[in-house]
Amino acid sequence: MTQTDSPSHRRPTYRVVTYGCQMNVHDSERIAGLMESAGYVPDPRTGSLEPADVVVFNTCAVRENADNRLYGTLGHMASVKAANPGMRLAVGGCMAQKDKQLVAERAPWVDVVFGTHNLGSLPALLARSRALEEAQVEIKESLQTFPSDLPTHRESAYSAWVSISVGCNNTCTFCIVPQLRGKETDRRPADILAEIRALVDEGVQEITLLGQNVNSYGVQFGDRGAFAKLLRACGRIDGLERVRFTSPHPAAFTDDVIEAMAETPNVMPSLHMPLQSGSDKVLREMRRSYRSTRFLGILDRVRAAMPQAAITTDIIVGFPGETEADFAETMRVVEQARFSAAYTFEYSIRPGTPAGEMTNQVPAQVVQERYERLVALVDEISWQENRKLEGSTAEVMFSAGEGRKDRATHRVTGRGRDNRLIHVGLAPGQQRPRPGDIGTVRIGRGAPHHLMADGGLIDLRRTRGGDAWQARHQAPDPVSSPAAAGAVTLGMPGIGAPRD
Repeated sequence: MTQTDSPSHRRPTYRVVTYGCQMNVHDSERIAGLMESAGYVPDPRTGSLEPADVVVFNTCAVRENADNRLYGTLGHMASVKAANPGMRLAVGGCMAQKDKQLVAERAPWVDVVFGTHNLGSLPALLARSRALEEAQVEIKESLQTFPSDLPTHRESAYSAWVSISVGCNNTCTFCIVPQLRGKETDRRPADILAEIRALVDEGVQEITLLGQNVNSYGVQFGDRGAFAKLLRACGRIDGLERVRFTSPHPAAFTDDVIEAMAETPNVMPSLHMPLQSGSDKVLREMRRSYRSTRFLGILDRVRAAMPQAAITTDIIVGFPGETEADFAETMRVVEQARFSAAYTFEYSIRPGTPAGEMTNQVPAQVVQERYERLVALVDEISWQENRKLEGSTAEVMFSAGEGRKDRATHRVTGRGRDNRLIHVGLAPGQQRPRPGDIGTVRIGRGAPHHLMADGGLIDLRRTRGGDAWQARHQAPDPVSSPAAAGAVTLGMPGIGAPRD
C-alpha cells in the first residue's frame, strides 16, 4: 500500500518483528528507516501481531527452534492476513537468506522474501508484489549496500549501534552465520567516526561497535591494529560518554585492544568474550582456534589492566562428541573465569554446518541435564560476584525499559559502566531521571542477574541524551517520586567525564 492508494489519505503503517542478535536489531533499525523513507509510519500498537499494513519479520537462523518459531508465527499470520485484505507480509534476515524460495513455498501468503545482503530492496519489492499480485523473492549472495548507508530509524535517542563490519571469515563448525552474512567486509575508520560524530550531534552518548569478529577489523585494508586505533579515536569524540563493542574472538584478541580499553576513559570496562567450550578437544572439533589456557590468559590480562571489568560469555552445551569429561572441563573454566553472566545454549543441529553432519550427537536428555548444571553454576558465580559490589558506588545511565514491577515500586533501571543491570529505588522527593540521564548510586544488594540500589540517588546529571529522549517523546520533565512529600533537595554537582 502506498500513501496515494491508502484509504482517506491515511499513511500506511508498518511493524518490524525482530528475532536474534544485536546485528539483527541494528538491521531492523535500517528496515524501519527504509519503510519511513518510503512513506510508511510505525504502527502505534506494540507487543502484538495485530495487523499493520505491512509486517516485516527480521529472522534468525542460529538455533533450530528459530525455524519452528518463525513458521509457527507465519501460520498464525495467514488467518490475520485473510481477515485484513491489503495487508502485506515480508520475511527477511538470516532465515530468509538460508531458506530462500522455501519461505514462500511453506507460507504462500508471504508477499516478500529478502536476504541479509539486500535490505535496501524491501520497499521496491513490496511495491512490485502489490502491482503484480504475486510473491517476490530476492536473495542476493553478496552485499549490495553496506547497511550503514541506508536510512535508519533508531529506537533509542541516547544509545546507538554502529556497524564496523559485516560478515565473518571464521569457519566454526557449529555456525551458519558466514554462509548467511558472507565474508567479512570492513568499513573505513573515517566513515565509522563520521557516523559516530553525527550521532553524538543528535544527542547519542553511548555507542556499541558491532561486528561478527571486531578483532579482525582492519585486516581487509591491511591494518591489524585498526580496532585498537578505532577505540582510541572514539575517546577523542567530545560528548561520547560510553563506548562498547561486540563481539570479539579469543583467537584474535590482542593486548593492544586491552591497552586501548584501559587507557580510553569512555571505553567501558565490560567485555563479552565467547568461550563456547572449556574442553580443548571440543574447541578443536568446533574449529575454534584457541584453547582454554589462552582464553583464561586473556581474562587475566584484562583484569590486570581493568580490575573492575565485568566479563560475559557464550557457552554451547552438548556439542557432538562432548563427553562428561569434556563438560567437566567447561565447568572448571567457568569456575575459574568468574563470569558476571553467561549466555548458555543447548547445541542444536544447523543444516549445512559441518557439526550438523557429525554422527556422534549427544542425546537430548544428557544435554538438558548438563545445561541445567551449567546454568546453576553460572548463576551462583554471578551472584557471588554481584555481592562483592555491595556497599560500592556505581555510575548508572538510566534506560527507558521499565517493567511493571519498576512502576509499582517507583524504581528506575539502568546500566553501570560495567554493563550490569541496576535497579534504583528513588528516595522521597527525588526527581525521576529521564532515560539517558546519568546518576551515582550506592549498591545495597547483589542478586544473580542484577544489582539493587534502593537508597536513592547520590547525585544526578541531566544529559544531552536525556534531552534528546525528552524532545523525541515530547515529554514533560519527570515529576518527583510519588513516594514523598516535602523532602530533600537533590544536589546535582555534575559528574563530568565518565570515570572509573
